[in-house]
Amino acid sequence: MDATGLFAALMIALCLVAAIALVRRARQRRAAWRGGLTAPGRVIRAWETTEMISTVATRTRWYAYEFTTRDGRTVRFEESGGPRERAVGDEVPVHYTARKPERATSSAPQPGKDVVGTAIALASLAVVTGVIVLLAVT
Repeated sequence: MDATGLFAALMIALCLVAAIALVRRARQRRAAWRGGLTAPGRVIRAWETTEMISTVATRTRWYAYEFTTRDGRTVRFEESGGPRERAVGDEVPVHYTARKPERATSSAPQPGKDVVGTAIALASLAVVTGVIVLLAVT
């Protein structure tokens, strides 16, 4: 396999890893919403990451949250997205499951919107993968 083929294989593998991560997090959010447990949470950290894709900068807002479960455990988790005006110290409702509270979400339950967003992201990854395959075989 030449360098171009190796690069194409690596890019396809990265797309696959991204797709798996998207589906896994979407399933975790749905489980948290269905878990039926909520608690007041607090933003303990907020930051932004920047990724350059070609010449376009993509910024992602991240938040770290802390909440206390019904049985008294303090749990921290990180999540991307959410309102930009959210700041350290803000209180937010957190949805979680009793079995895995560390997979909580601060997103409001919107299962339909979540499915559509995940489907669009997966379709985008499929298109990128298709373009890579097409370029690799020509």
